[in-house]
Parts: sequence; structure tokens; C-alpha cells
Amino acid sequence: MARADVEEETVSVTTLSRTAQGDRVPTATERAKPRARDLDPVISWAATLGITFIAAFLRLQDLSKPSSFLFDETYYAKDAWSLVHKGYVSGYVEGADTKILAGDLHGLWTNDPSMVVHPEVGKWLIGLGELIFGMDPSGWRFAPAIVGSLMVFVMIRLARRVTGSTMLGLVAGLLMTFDGLQLVLSRLALLDIFQAFFVLCAVSCLVADRDWFRARLARLAADTNGTLSGWGPRVLWRPWLLATGVWWGLAIGTKWSSIFPLAAFGILFWLWSSGARRSFGIRWAWVKSALIDAAPALLYVVVLPLIVYVVSWTGWLMHADVYEQHLSNTQYGPYWGSYIKTDAHGFFPELFQSLRSLWHYHHDVYTFHTHFLNDAHHVYQSNPLGWLVLNRPVGVDAQLDIAQGAQGCDATGSETCLRQVILLGTPALWWFATIAFLWSAVCWIGKRDWRYGIVVVGVLVTWLPWLRYDDRPIFSYYAIVIEPFLILGAVLLLGEILGRAAPGTRRRRIGAIAAGAIVVTIAVNFAWFWPIYTDGLLTESEWMQRIWFSRWI
Repeated sequence: MARADVEEETVSVTTLSRTAQGDRVPTATERAKPRARDLDPVISWAATLGITFIAAFLRLQDLSKPSSFLFDETYYAKDAWSLVHKGYVSGYVEGADTKILAGDLHGLWTNDPSMVVHPEVGKWLIGLGELIFGMDPSGWRFAPAIVGSLMVFVMIRLARRVTGSTMLGLVAGLLMTFDGLQLVLSRLALLDIFQAFFVLCAVSCLVADRDWFRARLARLAADTNGTLSGWGPRVLWRPWLLATGVWWGLAIGTKWSSIFPLAAFGILFWLWSSGARRSFGIRWAWVKSALIDAAPALLYVVVLPLIVYVVSWTGWLMHADVYEQHLSNTQYGPYWGSYIKTDAHGFFPELFQSLRSLWHYHHDVYTFHTHFLNDAHHVYQSNPLGWLVLNRPVGVDAQLDIAQGAQGCDATGSETCLRQVILLGTPALWWFATIAFLWSAVCWIGKRDWRYGIVVVGVLVTWLPWLRYDDRPIFSYYAIVIEPFLILGAVLLLGEILGRAAPGTRRRRIGAIAAGAIVVTIAVNFAWFWPIYTDGLLTESEWMQRIWFSRWI
């Protein structure tokens, strides 16, 4: 063996090594470098913004149609209006929906507070759209449409960072753009699109922190021949982790179920940090990282989200006395008057009283979710085991028996026409992504590739917790939080299909044709279902061609 070869094999872990087959193994320093470089950042960002604008166009066009309250919009739209005008969610009179759609907002909201059962961040955003565009369908759907479009932007940048490919990042954006579930939720004033966006942003920032931390270690190790000794450096300031904490706080401030992915990705953060230290030669890195990385990170991913969450209830805290006076004996929890005092004076006594009042309010809300819904039933509820394969979509609007000639109905014979809006993912995308999820599980275990861990952990922690509540009304559109991880898995599998062969080779051509065919199939499938995503006019036979299974009715 040549002297140079001996030296190469005996230097630190950050120098190049070779496998038994002679393949070159990247060093820790090389792995710390960004996987995707902007050879032409103008094109990269222009393409990202271009796809985002396409998504925004599809989500914003004819946003006011159907011109009615769809599904739970009847709650969130009115709650948001009172929230931004009064600072708290108040009740409303009978027949308020009809008067709002007629443009009459006079005297509809009472001064009595309403017993809301979800946190308020999403409703504040809906209310912001109503402040700008008015209390009408366009107003209460504007914020979801913008957030749904921004999800596409974040999806592109996350997939690009993970795969190291601008092209695959753009494909991820196209897949989300052409998903029916994401489209319809972006055109409804529900909370789930906000939760999905915040969770996606939190995970994206966490992945960015992983890259940032490894690059930081590489720079610090540059003066010590690429290795670190002892415990390695303390890196307390982690800006991407700070951003992660803010996004987690907003996610939990939209829906409590965001706690599950926060906890799981918190553990994944520790594993990534210990893996980074181990790659630079630190022994017992998993133990040391628990103390030097994970413990300080609790400030970022536990304390900071808690602060953001409490701040999101500022409107409620400022009006806690109103809630105490009118909701002191709720149907869900105990009598508040037995332990709530109303004679506090001064900033801190009043703050303490409001926080204690908010705590008991949360107790009542938790009681509602865990006890009062167990015996309820809804025609569109579904078992979460089948969500990934679209077992039971949710119909949010239907106009049936539209006569021939009315509204442009061109039905013949005994047929009539109808319009429908259905919360259904694009089948070709979800079924392919489910296969990709299974492939990701195999690759994470077999290849020990951290990228697939994002997919597997992300899907499992946003999906499996719902199995505990399969005896109460839960709906398949909750899976919108799962979707970004499924799309990331789909893009990783498309990258495998495309292959790493040099451009122009037979393997690359075959892979490009196969991957391209999958993407085109998803786009065509999305176009086929477009009418039932957007309240399009269909004859009964045309509608049945799109209802592939009896459970979809």
C-alpha cells in the first residue's frame, strides 16, 4: 500500500475514507456543507415564486363561491369577526348566517362570551381577512388562501434543502399545488390549514438548524484537523431553533394536536445534534448532547412556544372578567365562582387572576373534547386508519337537482345537474405518497438516511395519535398536517426513480420518463377532480365518474 494511502486511512474521521468497494465516503466536514447550491439563485427563486403564484391563483380565483357558510365556517367566521372587534369571542343571535350573507351585520353579536373549544391564532388570522375585505365569504376565506399558497413556498424550500435538488424542490411544490385536499382547505375558513402551515414552518426551521449546527461545528473543528475533543463546543445561540419555537407556539395556538409533532421532532433534534457531534469525533455524543444541546434547547422548543401560546390568548386574558361573569358554570366543567375572585386590582394581581381563570377554562375545554364528544356522531366522520388512502372524504357543500337549462345545466334525458365541494385529496398523489411513506420507512432503517426519518416521524406523529379518538367525530381532512411529510417522501422516491446516473444515459432517460409520468398523472388527476373541488356544475353521470367508491358519497 502506498504511503499516501496509509496516511489517508489513518487521519481523523473528517478525512476521506473508502468502502470495501472503493467508493468515496464523504467526510463530516463535507456532509456539513449545504446539499443544494444556487448556481443561479435568480432562476431558483424565480421558479419558486412562479409555482407559488400558480398556487395562489388557483386558491384565490372565485374565492367567494359558494356564497354561503360551508361546514364549520359558520362557527369560525363569526367567532373571528367578534374576536377582532371585541377582543373575545361572543355569542350571536338566531338567524345570524342569513343576515350576514344578506349584508346586514347590525345587532348580530351579543356581549355574552362564547365557549370556544379551540385556541385563537387561526381565528385571529381569519378575522384579519375579514377586517380587510369585509364580513363575507371572500373576507373569511382570504387568510386561508394566502396561508395555503405560502405552504407551497415553504414546501419547495424544505424539499430542496432535504434533497439537495432545486428540481425536486419545485416538484414538491407542484405536488402540493395539485392536491385537492390542500386546495379546498385553502378556500375554507377552517383552522386546519393554519395548523399545517405552522407545523411545516417549524419542521423546516428545524432542518435548517440541523444544517446550520453542522456547519458551525465544521468551522470550529477546522483548527483542530477536523476533529473535536471532550464535549465539543457549547452552541447556545441557534437562530433557526428560535424560529422553530415561534412556529411551534403558533401551531399549538391553532390546535392542541400540534403538541405531538413538537415532542417527536424535539427528540429528533437531540438525535441530529448528537449525530453531528459524533461525526466530528466526540465519544458518548448522545449523552453529552442531551446535556449540552437538548437541555438548553428546552428554552427554544418548550418555554418559547408556551410564551407564544399564552400571548396568543391576550384578547381573552384582557376580558377574563367577562368570561367569569357569564361562563362561571359551564356544562363542561366546574363552577368557577368557587375559586375565582373578581376583586383583584393592579397589573400583576389581575394578570395572575386572568391566567388562573384561563387555566380553568382550558380544563373545561379539555373536558369537552375528551368526554362530551364520545357519544356524538357525524355522517362524514372517518376512521383515521384509512386517511392515507382517502377512505372517507368530507362533503362541505352540495346543490342537488339543478334542473336542465338552469345555471347552464346541459343534462339530457331524466338527468339533472349538481354542484359539490368535497374535501378529498388527489387520489394519484395520496396513493403514490403512501407507497413512498412505506419506502421511506425501509430506507430510514436500511440506509440509516436521516432524510427519511423526517418523513416517517412526521407522518406517524401527525397520524397515529388520532387512533385514540376513533370513537368520536374526527374527519379525514385533519390529515392535511400529514400531507407535507407524505409529499417529502414522494419527492425522495421520485429522486430514487430518477436515479443518480449522468444526464443523457439510458438509466437517466428511463428514470426521467417514469418520474415525469407520475407527476403528470397527478396533475391530470387533479384536473379531473377540479369541478368537485370548486363547486363546478356537473351532470349526475359526470359526477358519478368522479365518485370512485360508495364511501365517497
